Amino acid sequence: MTEGTAPLLEVEHLSKRFGGLVAVKDIGFKIRAGEILGLIGPNGSGKSTVMKLLMGIERPNSGRISLAGVDIAGWPTHRIARQGIGIVFQHSRPLRRQTVLENIKLALLPDSLLRLVADPSVNDKAQAIATRVGLGAVMHRRPTTLPFADLRRLELAKALARDPQVVLVDEPFAGLTQAEVANFSELIDGFRQEGRAVLLVDHNVKGVAALVDRVLAMYLGEHIAEGSAEDVMQDPTVRRVYMGGKIESHARPEVELRSGEPLLDVRGVGVLYGKAQALDAVSIHVHEGEFVSVVGLNGAGKTTLFNAISGIVPHSGEIKWGGSDLRGRSVAEIARGGIVHCPESRELFGYMTVRENLDLGGHHLPAATRATQLAWLFELFPILEARQGQHARTLSGGEQQMLAIARALMLQPRLLILDEPTLGLAPVILEQLSKALHRLRETTPITVLLGEQNVTFALPHADRVYVLENSRIVWEGDPGRFAREMGTGYL
Repeated sequence: MTEGTAPLLEVEHLSKRFGGLVAVKDIGFKIRAGEILGLIGPNGSGKSTVMKLLMGIERPNSGRISLAGVDIAGWPTHRIARQGIGIVFQHSRPLRRQTVLENIKLALLPDSLLRLVADPSVNDKAQAIATRVGLGAVMHRRPTTLPFADLRRLELAKALARDPQVVLVDEPFAGLTQAEVANFSELIDGFRQEGRAVLLVDHNVKGVAALVDRVLAMYLGEHIAEGSAEDVMQDPTVRRVYMGGKIESHARPEVELRSGEPLLDVRGVGVLYGKAQALDAVSIHVHEGEFVSVVGLNGAGKTTLFNAISGIVPHSGEIKWGGSDLRGRSVAEIARGGIVHCPESRELFGYMTVRENLDLGGHHLPAATRATQLAWLFELFPILEARQGQHARTLSGGEQQMLAIARALMLQPRLLILDEPTLGLAPVILEQLSKALHRLRETTPITVLLGEQNVTFALPHADRVYVLENSRIVWEGDPGRFAREMGTGYL
């Protein structure tokens, strides 16, 4: 790729609104032939919308998308594909009754009704593409018999069949092992060597740093940084978006390094979603009274880990609670046993009042105990007392989060699991939530397992920290060590 050459793909002032929501605002970038641009940002930043706009799946409200000098903004998908843009979707959707080779041949067929007869050489072309992406040995098998990595290779093959000038690759490494990631990196680098322009979309820059030429970071639909991977990782705005700000820790000297049997012991746990590896041999432990934070970027596997502990998803490996194996217990049995999960999605009953949601959480308690617990929660979250006659769906996002946590606490948990409690909350709400967690930590025996991307919220409330990255635990230690050892490496 020559710096002076004209861009193959040029995007200018691209914007997209969904009603009152601005999903993409004034985004622009250029990619030359033989160049890979990484597009990163947390969930909800607008990456997927940009991909859909480029591919014609969504129509932009404004802006220009130029492919080799031709403005294709607003074109239908089939015309954009014919013009020279191909997409590799994160989720594979092959024709399951056809073989791998037949799936590739279908992508090679002419898309004109006037040319229904395939080129006689289409079979040879399909075999060459299958071999190119590493599917030569399995080209006569059906997709349902393939491992997850081969299904991803099939998506690459289908995109290559159109011989695109520009390749859009969505979350290429999700669910892959380290060896498979290395193999896929070589395949994507091959696109660059062939002179194609590549837009590679991922959650974080660290996963694609070695592969991309440049990185563009987005947040809430807007451009926040662009440059080399190293520069973007050190950009203060990017670090604030992913980490929340300055890293601080507040050690509890009275909480010594615990010995003996942990309250929760997770050993070698793996979870598959279909054929995708969502957790890979994850091991953590939590002692009675500890506050333990599991930090990681979106998509790292935090929610999957918590769902496995709570019995929501099947898993391999072993999860022990108070020395007893949780395998075979229902979600309700696990909750009644003391593990209460407050999910990222909150799962409130929107047409019930605040008080009714709380009463539902404490329905198993004697009336006197329920009244005492309710009074304590109204002291912990005063706004809920003022809102107790209001329908949950009419609360603000922060108030809904407080209600979700309070309802979980009505069950009087021994272990409270909090999954991304700060997601989408305003700073003033974060401060209130932080004060509530501080009080829990200092004045109750409740054990807490907190999952967060925002490390500046997680660390002040943690006695120990685990870092989860691409479905694996990559670091464990106390919050002070995290600030010294992982502060510059988290992204």
